[in-house]
Amino acid sequence: MGVAILTRGHRELTGLLASATAEVLVMSTGSLALARPREVDRHNLRRGVAYRVLCPGEFPLPGNAEIRTAPEVPSDAIVVDRGFAVLPAERNGFAVFELPGVVSTTVGLFERIWAVSALRGEELPTERERELLALLSRGSTDESAALRLGISVRTVRRTAADLMLRLGARSRFQAGARAADRGWLPPGSPGPAPVASVSACAGGRGR
Repeated sequence: MGVAILTRGHRELTGLLASATAEVLVMSTGSLALARPREVDRHNLRRGVAYRVLCPGEFPLPGNAEIRTAPEVPSDAIVVDRGFAVLPAERNGFAVFELPGVVSTTVGLFERIWAVSALRGEELPTERERELLALLSRGSTDESAALRLGISVRTVRRTAADLMLRLGARSRFQAGARAADRGWLPPGSPGPAPVASVSACAGGRGR
């Protein structure tokens, strides 16, 4: 099979999903029926097929599916056992690709977004936490961030440590970069400061 257009009845898609033996990757924009959950997905989960799902909000699958949320998911797609990819086609149809280049490109896009996306149910930052992330990502010291936000230096340090833990970051620069990728920084915030300038600040107090 090179490329096959699937009908809107979803029978072919259900059959393809039922053939899964190990893993199904799902990217869902929430706007197309292609990447919405089906009974076959629940059946797959019950028989041990691993599911990883990227979506902008709630995705009604059982808790044993691994689901992460992203502010924007660029496309709807399904990859079954890394053997073929199902993508949107014209007239609300779907196309299935076995071409290795198409499959690997789709998997690569999924993995890049997955790496910086939030776990389902993860606590989102407050407005003050977003402002602190923006300041720290630009290399602000604890003291200047505390003065800017009207809070104590101790609060800045405690909040920064908590944010790094939630973001899985080993440094404040990495936390700023991951916060930007997840859409956690306030609108209009510049990206993280260059590594060199952040490194120069690393020797300051509060690091």
